[in-house]
Amino acid sequence: MVRAIARVSAIVACVVVTLAVSCSSSTSTSTLAVSDGALALGTWGGDSAGLIVSDTAMHLHIACTYGDVSGRIPVASNGQFDVHGSYTLRAYPIAIGPAVPAQFVGHVDGATATVTVIVNDTVQHQTVVRGPVVVKFGDAPRLGPCPICRRPIVTQRSSALGAAGRAILHWLSSAP
Repeated sequence: MVRAIARVSAIVACVVVTLAVSCSSSTSTSTLAVSDGALALGTWGGDSAGLIVSDTAMHLHIACTYGDVSGRIPVASNGQFDVHGSYTLRAYPIAIGPAVPAQFVGHVDGATATVTVIVNDTVQHQTVVRGPVVVKFGDAPRLGPCPICRRPIVTQRSSALGAAGRAILHWLSSAP
């Protein structure tokens, strides 16, 4: 009898612990991706996609293209977001601008976000759609041959050129 009671107690304890862990992990996942009504800060990764979110900007890579949005990304209570920024369609192996206007729309569900970018390509006079891509919070981006930026800020033209490019620009600007 004592063994039966001990066995039932152990089973009940396991069920309680399992329920507690599953409830706490589902709660943290749903609140993780949206904090304070905005997209969670950090790196989000997926196949051919990488998203870096900071407290001042969002930087998104889709394949060998990328875009930027200034400020925090507000997320509605239903998980939707829709923000405007800029996008560089010709970014690899070297960025050939200009960055053009773009709309970033998406949906957050737990720790997963689906993002589509609608680009107003003012150079080719057409609308270009990138995505949808699926990224997961905390996962590393998997971009193949295309490198991902490490900072979610727009790089200044001179720093994108590197030391040799800056030296050439300096030489050109100081020439008589």
